[in-house]
Amino acid sequence: MSEAQHQTVVHRHWILIACMLAMFMAAIEVTIVATAMPTIIAQLGGFSQFGWVFSIYLLTQAVSVPIYGRLADLWGRKRMFLIGTSLFLLGSVLCGMAQSMAWLILFRAFQGLGAGAIMPITSTIVADIYSPRERAGIQGWLSSVWGVAAIIGPLTGAWIVQHFSWSLVFWVNVPLGIISMLMLIRWLPAHQQPSAQRLNVSGSAWLMLSVSALLVALLQAEALGYWLLLFLAVALIAGFILLRHEKKAEAPLFPLAIWQSRVIVAGNAGNLIIGAAMMGISAFLPTWIQGINGGSPLQAGSALAMMSIGWPLASTLSGRLMLRTSYRFTAQLGALLLIAGTALLLTLHANSSLLQAGFAAFVIGTGMGMTSTTFLVSVQNSADFAIRGICTASIMFSRMLGSALGTAIMGAVLNYNLLLRLPDARDPVQQIMSPEQRQALDGGTLQQMTLQIAASLHWVFIVSLVIATGSLFIAWSMPRRRPE
Repeated sequence: MSEAQHQTVVHRHWILIACMLAMFMAAIEVTIVATAMPTIIAQLGGFSQFGWVFSIYLLTQAVSVPIYGRLADLWGRKRMFLIGTSLFLLGSVLCGMAQSMAWLILFRAFQGLGAGAIMPITSTIVADIYSPRERAGIQGWLSSVWGVAAIIGPLTGAWIVQHFSWSLVFWVNVPLGIISMLMLIRWLPAHQQPSAQRLNVSGSAWLMLSVSALLVALLQAEALGYWLLLFLAVALIAGFILLRHEKKAEAPLFPLAIWQSRVIVAGNAGNLIIGAAMMGISAFLPTWIQGINGGSPLQAGSALAMMSIGWPLASTLSGRLMLRTSYRFTAQLGALLLIAGTALLLTLHANSSLLQAGFAAFVIGTGMGMTSTTFLVSVQNSADFAIRGICTASIMFSRMLGSALGTAIMGAVLNYNLLLRLPDARDPVQQIMSPEQRQALDGGTLQQMTLQIAASLHWVFIVSLVIATGSLFIAWSMPRRRPE
């Protein structure tokens, strides 16, 4: 579809609503399941496997994102969306029927394989039906989905497990997915670029092996021990073979045009940084509020929700700002807000108010919303229709990979600092996070432990600040032009 054809697509508003429904379904999945997990574990058992329920979903989703992006270019957006969403819904139904933790993990892997299609393809569909100037403004609507899901998800999950079976947290997505699919079947034109190319199967296999080994190494670093080195070696070797294969392949998984575009390379690098910096707040701010400030899980969730509120607001603003200034100016402003927000985390202390933590989260959210929207819109506007699917998917894959890297790096920084400061304490974070264990500690021990954990978390926030600073350098490489 050429840019001149955007205006010929009728019922664009219904297509947009269908894509937002699908995005909401994928966005709420993470928060609603996390809220229900204590109840699920109580019934299924297998607490030692708890982490894999989330890790396997992220793993299969991440490795499938670029595959779906390339297939959307070769086989058509509509077909691949329907295939991916069908897999996601089937996985959701099976998750609700799981009779053990092992079966739940298996079905979550299947669910993640479908989820890998939803975000990149819906974003690509929206880019196809709106002009470059319109894309900048429409991103605010898409980003608002994440803000709403972040608030509704935990509340819905808690309400369901209190009044109904936990299976409903997986099944609640089924009606949304079916409605979205029916709407796109009815109104989305089956535009497909004629292509004699086939999916690069061998390249896809090497990509999946490399990314899978890397993510397992990052997400399960502590549990793997020395086996971590083996997984890293597999990831490195498979990645090297993939790189050689891509150079010689007639139909590379990542077309050469991606690496020749400074805008697309910058967009991917920027999202890698955003994903890594985001984990400094997503993974460790709740620990600060509950452990250092002695707050409740509800208070921690409320502070973290401020990031999800700031994100869509800034995304909407950035769309308008891009049209009046340039990609570079908007990205730079977002980078400065991101840096300022992560710097505010360093001002937190044991007596900091919930309002102070929430404000820091809000500023970080505005920075992330502004930078991520600018990077995504600039990449989509610079990509031809024939490769827009893989370009959009690469942006989202970079953010996922960044999140895994950020979690691993900052987790290692925290553990190293705790080992230096509290060498004799056994799982000190758990001791101050658990109300029962916290009350069992005497005043002097609790004060000393809290002080040392706070200092360790400050080093995590410093690393997050250093990573966030990289977004400013990426923003400098963005073009000075505006969407046209």
